[in-house]
Amino acid sequence: MSYRLAQKSLVSVLSKPLKMTQCNVQAKRGKVLTMESLNPHIKNMEYAVRGPIVLRAGAIEKELETGVKKPFTKVIRANIGDAHAMGQHPITFLRQVVALCTYPELFKDAGIPEDAKHRARLILDGCKGSSLGAYSDSAGIELIRKDISKYISERDGGIPSHYDNIFLSSGASDAIKFVLKMMMKPESSNPDRAGVMIPIPQYPLYSATIAEYDAHPIEYYLNEDKGWGLDVSELKRSVGAAREHCDPRAIVVINPGNPTGQVLTRDNIEDIIKFAQEEHLFILADEVYQHNVYADGSAFHSFKKVLTELGPDYAGMELASFMSCSKGYMGECGYRGGFTEVINMDADVKAQLVKFTSAKLCPTVTGQAIMDAIVSHPKPGDISYDLYIKERSQVLGDLAKKARMTTEVLNSIDGITCNEVMGAMYAFPQLHLPEKVIAAAKAAGQTPDVFWCFNLLEEAGICVVPGSGFGQKEGTYHFRMTILPSVELLQEMLDKMKDFHAQLVAKYS
Repeated sequence: MSYRLAQKSLVSVLSKPLKMTQCNVQAKRGKVLTMESLNPHIKNMEYAVRGPIVLRAGAIEKELETGVKKPFTKVIRANIGDAHAMGQHPITFLRQVVALCTYPELFKDAGIPEDAKHRARLILDGCKGSSLGAYSDSAGIELIRKDISKYISERDGGIPSHYDNIFLSSGASDAIKFVLKMMMKPESSNPDRAGVMIPIPQYPLYSATIAEYDAHPIEYYLNEDKGWGLDVSELKRSVGAAREHCDPRAIVVINPGNPTGQVLTRDNIEDIIKFAQEEHLFILADEVYQHNVYADGSAFHSFKKVLTELGPDYAGMELASFMSCSKGYMGECGYRGGFTEVINMDADVKAQLVKFTSAKLCPTVTGQAIMDAIVSHPKPGDISYDLYIKERSQVLGDLAKKARMTTEVLNSIDGITCNEVMGAMYAFPQLHLPEKVIAAAKAAGQTPDVFWCFNLLEEAGICVVPGSGFGQKEGTYHFRMTILPSVELLQEMLDKMKDFHAQLVAKYS
């Protein structure tokens, strides 16, 4: 045998056990990521609106498709504020503008009105290469940021807004997360961790993000007996109790409210601003439902407007406000468009915010395009104005009707009480459950609100979210439901809910 052949043969023989040894070592090592080695902050996160009950709803839908018999023929999903998934029709002007931007060949279509084409041309002119497929500036397309500033100034009665303070984002959630990230402190333990004040009940994005960032949630309770209003005394109690555990840095306010559907009065907003100044807190104003106000005598007041009108003593307060294309009358959740306006931020810190957003390259550009169509909507005299107003009024009118219907029917159910749905897209009713139902829940290893919601799903095919996913006072039980199903489907859902609750109470009476 030649030397070369002998060498190849030896290499071949020696390589085989070596490969087996590597495989064996790998098998013994197991996975790099296990539940023990996973980032513990991720394990601490909870997101109720897409939690276990929603997974079960999906499984039931698949069972129905395969012919499994249930006491119902469909699952009614009222767990998340996804308007188009519940059948809401898109606003024509918004879709025309985005369609034109996405596929410019449509400019040749004589059926698309000229004002939509004009808006689309402006957006494309602001894009690199005149294409939505190009990256934008990290803070967003300059033209769109300027249009948003103009919208904010008009909304707030002429109070100036500068485009340099506008940061576009992939949905309001992304903006909320990157502003919260700026609040965090170096890795530290109590009492040095950053503290963030959040309302209870709250939208789970906040508790989940605070857990992810290993910050300290400072929970302040909304007053259910006062229509989910906000008492300054409760804010003071909350921040005072938290100081031994953290360094309070910010307060989150959701107005109109999610999950509670309340609309803050101007006096309430003034009180919150004064409290934030006194406690040296950065205000995060979640105002994504600013178009969704239904109750007589209620109105939306932006935190920026109220802060500015309070005068020079409050002029330097730091505030970030958030807006989205997912809510309002638009309901365009899938486009993931949003923005934040950040005012009075230290110049050097703001430069760091610009750097931080640059690491994300840019927000989704289609989301930016639809945000521009929203803030630059048709005006009187424009070709698209009449249809735009008709469609917008239809959506908001139906939501107002459904808000009243929800409040009335829920309060007609013995054992359920619900504050008026003043705004947003949700109700957060309280369940007054007999002791035997509470005992049955305990025996099932569930909290009473979770027990009620799972039974509602299994018996009536209605998917709502237990109140414990949003936070609630100890000893009280709630659920959150959206008012987004069509008027007819919502009536059907509420009637089924009424029958279910009566049967559940009778079963355990």
